[in-house]
Amino acid sequence: MNGIAASQPYVIASFLVWAGLLKLFSRRMRAQAGRTALARLTGAARAVPALRLAGVAELAVAAGLLVPSAHPWNAGAAALLTAGFLAYLWYAHVAAPTASCGCLGTHSQPVDVRSFARAGLLLVGALLALAGPAGTVSAPVVAVVVTLEVAALLALSSELDGHWLTPLRRRLVRPVAAPPQDGVPLEASLHLLRRSPAYCSASAQLTSDVQETWDEDGVRFVVYGAHGRTAVFAVPLTGDDPGQVKVALVD
Repeated sequence: MNGIAASQPYVIASFLVWAGLLKLFSRRMRAQAGRTALARLTGAARAVPALRLAGVAELAVAAGLLVPSAHPWNAGAAALLTAGFLAYLWYAHVAAPTASCGCLGTHSQPVDVRSFARAGLLLVGALLALAGPAGTVSAPVVAVVVTLEVAALLALSSELDGHWLTPLRRRLVRPVAAPPQDGVPLEASLHLLRRSPAYCSASAQLTSDVQETWDEDGVRFVVYGAHGRTAVFAVPLTGDDPGQVKVALVD
């Protein structure tokens, strides 16, 4: 197992570098920090500094993992950091169930089973590197295991869904013939609405159930109350892409 354990610092470091660089240099990610679970934890005004601090910590741990060393503190720091990820995800799931975690990119997907699985897999890798179990495994086996591990981590990353999962679903799932627009059930529109990034971004501000709906030019408008304002969602009556749903907050 030494070969597999020895490969874990590089796998973990690659994800930490990805996360850290995004937190420090992605303007879009910083602009959306106030809508992540991190804002609920630290306060909206401190969300961006907290995001940057997390990025620095991730890059520091990644640098330690990539520097050859006989001391186990590098893997130990990675284990503590990934355990902290799991604790943060649990907090986000409980305290801000509709907010994204803000871990590896800009998306509006709330914390789900995939988020916990990814963090858990990284923690297992860190513990494996820390323990350094005895035994040997051939190089081809190590390559296969590491390839499968990286593929699993990427597949569990909601931030990448737009690059492979959404196109795959469109290719594999044949769309059902659309009924006349006037015959689209309201529940079908609400199902599409609740899966959309627009709804995730505004859900924390909603203070009522659906107040009003109307159809116009192939679009169903759905109205909610939102802290003294009105949230108006525009849901296409044809298609099943949540990304096409739009929202406007008006006085």
